[in-house]
Amino acid sequence: MNYRHAYHAGNFADVHKHAALALILEHLKRKDAPFAYMDSHAGIGAYDLASVQAEKTGEWQGGIAKVMAAANPPEELAPFLDVVHRLNPDGGLRHYPGSPMIADLLARPADRLALCELHPEDCAQLRARFAADRRVGVHHRDGYDGVKALLPPPERRGLVLIDPPFEVRDEFERMRKGLVQAMKRWPTGLYALWYPIKARAAIDRFHADLAMLGLPKTLAADIWIRGGDAPDRLNGCGLVLINPPWKLDEALGRLMPWLATTLGEADASSRLDWIVAEKS
Repeated sequence: MNYRHAYHAGNFADVHKHAALALILEHLKRKDAPFAYMDSHAGIGAYDLASVQAEKTGEWQGGIAKVMAAANPPEELAPFLDVVHRLNPDGGLRHYPGSPMIADLLARPADRLALCELHPEDCAQLRARFAADRRVGVHHRDGYDGVKALLPPPERRGLVLIDPPFEVRDEFERMRKGLVQAMKRWPTGLYALWYPIKARAAIDRFHADLAMLGLPKTLAADIWIRGGDAPDRLNGCGLVLINPPWKLDEALGRLMPWLATTLGEADASSRLDWIVAEKS
């Protein structure tokens, strides 16, 4: 309840998550049928990089600012950059999109969004931001409860983003249990599970636990902005994708190394692995 994402908006972890999210949504739009989008920990939807919170940490300078200053970004980054430019029509960098805003601006008229946010003040801001958009439903509730209550959606296809703040020690286990509950209700849905990377061993255990669940095809896309394995600092971040769209792995294979190089130090790296390979 104490977590406020405004302090971290636009940092390297956000850029990794949101660049991948925008790419996934563009893949979903390749089919005419409408899709549903669900966000488990939605925040306030968009952020002012000149706010007191953002200026206090300055984390966005090591994230979105680096990306915007980079030359020749890959084609796979275009959907994300398009949203950032739409929020900053004067060509500057003042506003940063959270995942709800990215989904809202990339979704089509027939697509639908369900946004969960537990913090009362953040939920109120989120509801006010999307009050005029009939495609968007805002729910003041815990994201894992939302997964149980809101799935399956009326649409037969779509994406569930689960990206908790990792304030509690057992968040990986909570995420695993939440995924199991969600898959029982909507086994054909696409799921994106975001996580911070401190010690690699914890991530390897999480991937191994997921591999034991009998999941359909499951892909992991991780980046490290620095080498080493210090468990007391944020060294990278990752996404696990269950039921990823066709050829998304190829697109992420081009995007992830560029993000690691652009956002990281000299020993930055990326990893794209199938936790569960597609059955032939």
